[in-house]
Amino acid sequence: MTHAQPIVGVFDLFTVGIGPSSSHTVGPMKAAADFAASLEARDALPRVSTVRVEIFGSLAATGAGHGTFTAVLLGLTGARSDEITPDEVTARLDEITRTGTVELGGRHPVPCAVEDFILRPLTIHPRHPNALSFTAVDAAGDELATQTYFSVGGGFIVREDEDEDEDATSAPTTRCDPPLPFSSGAELLARCEEAGLAVSEVMRENERARRSDDEIHAGLRHIWDVMESSVRSSVGRDGVLPGGLKVRRRAGAWAARLAAEDPDHGHEHWQQRVNLIALAVNEENASGGRVVTAPTNGAAGIVPAVLYYALHYTPAATSSREGAREDIIERFLLTAAAVGSLYKANASISGAEVGCQGEVGSASSMAAAGLAEILGGTPRQVENAAEIAMEHNLGLTCDPIGGLVQVPCIERNAIAASKAINAARMALWGDGEHRVSLDQVIATMRDTGADMSDKYKETAQGGLAVNVVEC
Repeated sequence: MTHAQPIVGVFDLFTVGIGPSSSHTVGPMKAAADFAASLEARDALPRVSTVRVEIFGSLAATGAGHGTFTAVLLGLTGARSDEITPDEVTARLDEITRTGTVELGGRHPVPCAVEDFILRPLTIHPRHPNALSFTAVDAAGDELATQTYFSVGGGFIVREDEDEDEDATSAPTTRCDPPLPFSSGAELLARCEEAGLAVSEVMRENERARRSDDEIHAGLRHIWDVMESSVRSSVGRDGVLPGGLKVRRRAGAWAARLAAEDPDHGHEHWQQRVNLIALAVNEENASGGRVVTAPTNGAAGIVPAVLYYALHYTPAATSSREGAREDIIERFLLTAAAVGSLYKANASISGAEVGCQGEVGSASSMAAAGLAEILGGTPRQVENAAEIAMEHNLGLTCDPIGGLVQVPCIERNAIAASKAINAARMALWGDGEHRVSLDQVIATMRDTGADMSDKYKETAQGGLAVNVVEC
């Protein structure tokens, strides 16, 4: 029997980037940087007189609020979302505005401004609604190169002439054949049963085909460190979020209140703590800060909020064993990534393609699986937890007010984190047998997304986006 490998590993699914959107900010920045790099590789940079940028569908419809247009400018300079800091973003954009030029590939100045971009919000590419094209033109007006990219969710991009089974910028080292391949929930459970391993252990064995144990440990620790730093940065701010909606930051005030009312992390305040972590991460994301795509920026608060719960409010968290905390972090993230890879392979994690069920729903499912394993769940209970969480996020629309990743996105993360915890707890009270499988619910999410009206897919043309007056 032949099994397909998961299309992404843990470090493909969990990546560091700047907010507010993995599909609308991180992906377009990566695409623009890839285009600039391709010009440099062909020694074409010195001949470029200008770059024509066309942006389609959801990217054009909500690009202003999602930071798409400025992300493209930054990407053309060669900026990488996993390296550039929010302060560097501000400085580089100020320089572009002052000069009216971008340093293409970081070394060749060409005139370029957002006002020159061609926006086609009503043009939906048949392959994916998040499409953008770049054309390099010389001084005589002749085309030097052109390329269309699709930002398919979670910061992943695909070139028009490539298959969608790999990110266009993936390094060859991420394409090793794993020893325990799976591309469905059923195959994942089969690998667990055959090898006598937990879900996290199957994922770890597959990661070992790509990197050493020390690299896996360091990478997972880095993911959690960035999640924690997102919270610290967020609770240190006050005022309102950028963008014009005047949404008040709440994380700082909530953190201060919890510090006064619950200095010892009492169990009775677990819900408020989970809410705080989710809101803090997503307020940081909404302000263009550094977060971990988990699996997207719009859903970035769910996994860290539930992992925080696992680290403070579970029996495993009370262990005095050396390395117990690191063990929780690693097992949780590996399990969550195993489930996330199934959504990426068999449905979508793009709000512009399947609505918010693909972002918040997938993240809630991933977090539920991670927590179920930390609570001692069997692989079948873990799969059940993931299924429960997604089943009750089916049909969730993506309707951001003003095209900003703020309302309802920030609170939605907190609610979905609680759903994940409840799903894990429900699964642990069962024996792993359940009527609806994870594969069935993933297929249902994909089909529901296909049937969903485009106005509910990150276009700000339906739902709350049109029924709540911006003021």
